[in-house]
Amino acid sequence: MRNALAWVLALAVTLALAACGSPADSGSVSDAAVSEIGADDAPVEEDSADAAPAAVESSAVTCRIGVAADQLETEYMQSYCNELKAYFASLDSDAVQYDVTIADAGNDADRQREQVEGLIARGLNVIFLDLVPDAPADEMIDAIVAADIPLLLINREPPGDGDYAAIVEHTKACYVGADARQAGTLQGEIIAELPDRGDLNGDGRISYIMIEGAAGDPDARYRSEYSIRALTDAGCAVECLDAQSGNWDRDTAREICAADLAALGDAVEVVFCGSDAMALGAAEAVADAGRTVGKDIYLVGVDGLAECVRMVNEGTMTGTVLNDAGLQSRIAAEVAIAALNDEEMQNYYWVDCVKVVR
Repeated sequence: MRNALAWVLALAVTLALAACGSPADSGSVSDAAVSEIGADDAPVEEDSADAAPAAVESSAVTCRIGVAADQLETEYMQSYCNELKAYFASLDSDAVQYDVTIADAGNDADRQREQVEGLIARGLNVIFLDLVPDAPADEMIDAIVAADIPLLLINREPPGDGDYAAIVEHTKACYVGADARQAGTLQGEIIAELPDRGDLNGDGRISYIMIEGAAGDPDARYRSEYSIRALTDAGCAVECLDAQSGNWDRDTAREICAADLAALGDAVEVVFCGSDAMALGAAEAVADAGRTVGKDIYLVGVDGLAECVRMVNEGTMTGTVLNDAGLQSRIAAEVAIAALNDEEMQNYYWVDCVKVVR
């Protein structure tokens, strides 16, 4: 693992208490996933002094965690957020409670900007941000940091090549996650390492279709670009028969793959999918077309969803790349707790991907 991610944080409860503030009250953000958070959603005010006291008063403080997600409907982000909530729940104690609010932007940049404004207004202790590809990243990052709220970018690298200025300028902003370039490279290596190197018809080149993620998404671009670069670096000749955005969507990928197989037939030797969700859709199209993975076509994805790992083991999918949602969410949670404890944050915490083959 790069950047020494083998370290394990010791949870210093007294420091966490100081960072998270006063004991929990009726104004703490609920644990439900919410989709309509806006700038007007300020914290709930305390009841007046003469109001009836609660029957039971807890001495625990609440650390309030906000997650601004791009698309919760994707299987990967559902898994990520479920793992994140479960991990924080496992840390709950009599002294400190972790309360997680999740906002779904539905791939809408304006909506995410408004949701981030709302999360800032609620005075949260930490914000996790899964950027909508065309959202105003600099504006949102600067606003969160200006509010003195530790920020963890997750799932999708911030735009730009190399160090991203909006992160490196801040000591309380970082990216925790996989390198999409590595994911793409490993995907390409899966094909290059096959006995026939993906050249099923023996014509000396790999003829493929590419079902990419969302248009404008840097992770989608890197996965596609580096998967093919891995093939050419291995000395393979390649031919792109079609490349389209599947928008991370299973049904869209199935439609693209079905149309390509109908139009191109046996010329398609490899189907590259930028995510496992799209690979599942493509697998349905492959089966419907009467093709057999491993015999007359190859199919690869990225994410390591449980269903796809099972298919790899069964031979109905050539391979996938584990982009471990559970591990990434846990490391991100540990980094967040370290930030609450006023520990120094690095700007990047890379989590290695792993090839999954039979």
